[in-house]
Amino acid sequence: MAEEVKTLSYDDVPKENRGKSFIGTQTVIHIVCIILSIVSILPFWVMIVNATRSTTEIQQHALSLIPSSHIVNNFKILTGKSFNPMVGLKNSVIIATFATILNIYFSSLTAYALVAYQWKLRDGFFKFIVGIMMIPAQVTMIGFYQMVYKIHMTNHLIMLILPSIAAPATVFFMRQYLYPTLSMEMVEAARIDGAKEFRIFNTIVLPIMKPALATQAIFGFVSKWNDLFTPLVLLTKQDKYTMPIMVSLLNGDIYKTEYGSVYMGLTLTVLPLIIVYLILSKYIIAGVALGGVKG
Repeated sequence: MAEEVKTLSYDDVPKENRGKSFIGTQTVIHIVCIILSIVSILPFWVMIVNATRSTTEIQQHALSLIPSSHIVNNFKILTGKSFNPMVGLKNSVIIATFATILNIYFSSLTAYALVAYQWKLRDGFFKFIVGIMMIPAQVTMIGFYQMVYKIHMTNHLIMLILPSIAAPATVFFMRQYLYPTLSMEMVEAARIDGAKEFRIFNTIVLPIMKPALATQAIFGFVSKWNDLFTPLVLLTKQDKYTMPIMVSLLNGDIYKTEYGSVYMGLTLTVLPLIIVYLILSKYIIAGVALGGVKG
């Protein structure tokens, strides 16, 4: 007969070795976390340091962790170009903020309709949304540009905001989060009390979805902020340029590339993303875990 395999449990470990084992595991976890933190923060620190260095210093010593004294000069070079980086920063904030709000609100509304209502084509509609996720945005860009050009809206920021209403990936995430979380008894009780559907959604459903909303707000804001392709196609006036467009123009100077000003532009581009992440970061782990695992 085959011998039975005995599985060791925590109780089988001698009491005098339990504390040592726990401390050793905890130490390894802390060391790994510290290393990962340093690896994650290092690129941002190098970028900020290079924003304080001159072009000559960057060319002679590519890597430095000690800030220099050329930050004011780099900022003057950045603002002395033919375009105004502050205008680009303002345009990017407007586009990313309003696009993110439309993205998460209407995606949550669609997810609520997929979960709370029973209608004939509900499953087919959800499969259609999943299928749309597989189509790259670049494939539809030609048709989208032709439509925008025909209605004479090529240099309007609103054309970079309104398409965010249709966000299949966000709808998928919200639906997966809402499906095990939403209590239909609570919704039915609100209906019996006379609450309208939009009031139920705004006052009951949205607070339940707060972790998912914060998580998708981070992803949506970062995606829209870093978008270079669509603004580059639709915008031709300098006063409508976004920050990624202006940073790309800094690197294309035909006379001399001022690397210090380029890193200064990159720092200004990344700074709002860091602020948004710090504000909403406490929700991101809970949002990803509950929205992804519970689906």
